[in-house]
Amino acid sequence: MSELTLFLIRIAFLAILWIFVLSAISVIRSDMFGARVPEAARGAEARREKKREQKAPPKRRGSPTHVIVTAGSNVGERAELDHAPILIGRGSDAAIRLDDDYVSTRHARIAASGDQWFVEDLGSTNGTYIGTVRITQPTTITLGTQVRIGKTILELRK
Repeated sequence: MSELTLFLIRIAFLAILWIFVLSAISVIRSDMFGARVPEAARGAEARREKKREQKAPPKRRGSPTHVIVTAGSNVGERAELDHAPILIGRGSDAAIRLDDDYVSTRHARIAASGDQWFVEDLGSTNGTYIGTVRITQPTTITLGTQVRIGKTILELRK
């Protein structure tokens, strides 16, 4: 094998190695700090939130009012469903912030559609479970349904 061929193979190997290292750093950064949100989207989110607050439908009797952590390191932490959708994760922007090694920065979201409440996994590494079943799409939850995220269990309550 000629010296030129060997030199080119070494350069290609180094290039592939650096691509791998940079992609690993990118994944670690996005897991620690979350995805970047453009300024225009931040303003649009605030406008949507104001509209949602103005058009709050009257609550039906017997419908859930909050989400509470029933097991795990954050037992007792709760979020009111008036501020739906509720983000759950380790990030500072989460409504329910969990100190659990198995929870992603933006792990799951609980949102309403009409009178029903849904839990949605946001592409987390370790998944979101209802009982023992891992969910892959938005799934309906009712009062008392146990949602497991990492080692933490949450429930809808009145």
